[in-house]
Amino acid sequence: MSGEYKDLLNRIQSRFKKLSKGQKRIADYILNNYDKVAFMTAASLGQAVDVSESTVVRFANALGYGGYPKLQKALQESIKTKLTTVQRFEMSKELESNSDLYRKIMTQDIENIQRSLDDLDMDNLMNIADEIHKARRVYVLGLRSSAVLAQYLSFYLNFAIDRVNVIPVGVLDPFDSVINLSEEDLLIVITFPRYSNQTLKLAKYVHEKNVPIISITDSVLSPVASMSKHTLTAKYDMMTFIDSLVAPMSVINSLILAVGMKNREFLDHKFKELEKIWEESHTYSDKYEAETKY
Repeated sequence: MSGEYKDLLNRIQSRFKKLSKGQKRIADYILNNYDKVAFMTAASLGQAVDVSESTVVRFANALGYGGYPKLQKALQESIKTKLTTVQRFEMSKELESNSDLYRKIMTQDIENIQRSLDDLDMDNLMNIADEIHKARRVYVLGLRSSAVLAQYLSFYLNFAIDRVNVIPVGVLDPFDSVINLSEEDLLIVITFPRYSNQTLKLAKYVHEKNVPIISITDSVLSPVASMSKHTLTAKYDMMTFIDSLVAPMSVINSLILAVGMKNREFLDHKFKELEKIWEESHTYSDKYEAETKY
């Protein structure tokens, strides 16, 4: 049982006798359908239990959440590691009739970045940058949708320290890539709900070899956090079947910059050399030539 759901359950149990009849019906419905309620509007929930939307709002306030959105957020946090993609897709249909759905998705991404910024510990970020900078070799692990983040992080870190490897997914077993890691190396593990079992198995194996781990995940309660020397968190909420990686990407950008600033001279020299190569090989277009067809 997740902490968020346990907290909600405790609030309902401790206040149940003081709830009105309508609010008790809401409580019963949530306890039996909490996975559905997590993505229901206050109006939809009220309709499901035959009470008014204002009764739903008063119920959330009675539990001390200061409004229905905060109660709903607690429910979403409690189930985000359990829902299958099919279930998430089904629940997104609840929002389908709302013409503001697409704006809400983008607004939620903005909120996730802001919440990640609010929780960002600069000392922790700089300590992680130090660990990356001093490591003999850096390996980055991210599977499933997190593979995109792993590739992105590795691409830019290689400009700054030139010894970063992404653990490949495909023909090679990922364990083949980490078998020779030592305590002088570093593994960066990127994982978000639903956490990949393969990622956790690899992290556990490396942890048992006493290789330091940096985790980039959604919470210090993430299963990989307990195996990590340092954990960098990014908020991860979803309203649909899509894994929202906007906040994790933003946090990773901050980490890349922090590492780069620790090796400024090397980075400056490298970029000057690369610019010469890119210019000679015409890697980038310096103008746009539009062709008009008649």
